[in-house]
Amino acid sequence: MKEQIIQRIRSLQEEIRSLGLDAAIIMDRENLIYFAGVEDLEGGSLVIPVDGEVTLFCLWLEAVHMKEVSGIRNVVPYIFPQENVSQKTAEYIAGMGISKPKIGFTRYFISLKDFQCLQQAVPGIEVGDIGQACYKIRSIKTEKEIEYITKASEFVAYGMKAAVEAVKPDVKETDILAEADYAMKKAGSEGASFRMQVLRHDRQQLVHPYAGDYLIENNQPVVIHLGASYKGYTAKMCRTVFLGDVGEESLKIYTTLIEAQKVAIDSLIPGVKSAEVYGNVYKYIEEQGYGKMFIDYIGYGVGIRQSEFYPILGKNIDHIIEANMVVDVLLPTLYKPKAGGPRITDTILVRENGCKFLTDFDRTPIFR
Repeated sequence: MKEQIIQRIRSLQEEIRSLGLDAAIIMDRENLIYFAGVEDLEGGSLVIPVDGEVTLFCLWLEAVHMKEVSGIRNVVPYIFPQENVSQKTAEYIAGMGISKPKIGFTRYFISLKDFQCLQQAVPGIEVGDIGQACYKIRSIKTEKEIEYITKASEFVAYGMKAAVEAVKPDVKETDILAEADYAMKKAGSEGASFRMQVLRHDRQQLVHPYAGDYLIENNQPVVIHLGASYKGYTAKMCRTVFLGDVGEESLKIYTTLIEAQKVAIDSLIPGVKSAEVYGNVYKYIEEQGYGKMFIDYIGYGVGIRQSEFYPILGKNIDHIIEANMVVDVLLPTLYKPKAGGPRITDTILVRENGCKFLTDFDRTPIFR
C-alpha cells in the first residue's frame, strides 16, 4: 500500500482498538476515498481488522484498477448480480472466526441490505459507531489534500463571479445557479457536494433551503452559497448581493457578520478549543445587540465532505483546533424577522502562523 494510506489505516486501527472493536467496515464514498485512496469506487467496501491487513471488495471489472490505484494487496472481486458487496463483506466477517464480533460502521452510511446480510451471516454481531473517529482522523489535512481543496476553492470563485453578474429582478433562483454551476464546471469542478443556494430574502431564514423555482425580487438581499470539488475534495463560499434599495437593518446584519467572521478567524489558532472561538464570536454579536438571534454553531470542518463533523465550531464544543485543519467560517445568519438572512462564509486553512482564506472573493457588501 501507499505510505499515506498505511498511516491512515493505522490511525483508524488505533481508534478501533480504543473502542473495543474487532474490525471496521467502510462502505461510504467519503471514507473509501480517504482510507482506500480511490475516488471512483461504487458498490465497494473496505474491511479494516484491528490487527493485520485490510481487504477491499469491488466489482470484478474494476479489481485490477482498484489494486493499482489503492496499492491494497487483498482486493476481492465479486460478480454482480450473482454476488453483491453486502453478501461478500458479510461472508468475510463470518470467516474471521470471531464469536459475536464487534464491528464499527460510519453510522450514516450503511444500508439496510448491508446490515441484514451481516445479521444473517454473523449471528450475535455487535455494531459500534466509528463516524466521529473517521472525521477526527480526516480533520488534519496533508499538503496534497490542501492543494485539492485550494483548487476547488478557485472554482467556487468563478461560480460566484458568474452568479453575482446574473443577479437581477425577475430572474429565477435556479437560473442564477445554472450560470454559477456552468462557470465552476467549465473551470474544472467535479460538481458540488451539497444542494447549492440562491435565495431570495423571504427564504433565507429556513434551515436547509436550496435554489428553487422562485423569482428574485428587486430591493432585497440575495444569498448565494456555492460549492465545488476537485479529486473528491470540496470547498464552499457564501456571499450576499444587495439588489436595489435594501433595508438598512439587513445591510447592518451583513456587515456585522463580516466583522464576526474576522473575530472567528483571529481566534482560530492551533491549540484553541472550538468553544472559545465561538465564545469570542458570540461576545461580539451580543455587543451588537443580536445575541438572542444567533445560533449555536458557526462552522464545520471541510474536506471530502462540505460539512465534516470534526472540528465543529460551536457553543460548548471541546474540539481542539490544530494546524492544517480546514474549516468553513462563518456559517449562520442573524435570525431577526424580516431583516435577517444575509450570510458570509469562506473556506479557511489553519496554519501555525495564522489562517489563510482559500476562497478568494470580495468580502465587502456587493451592490447591484
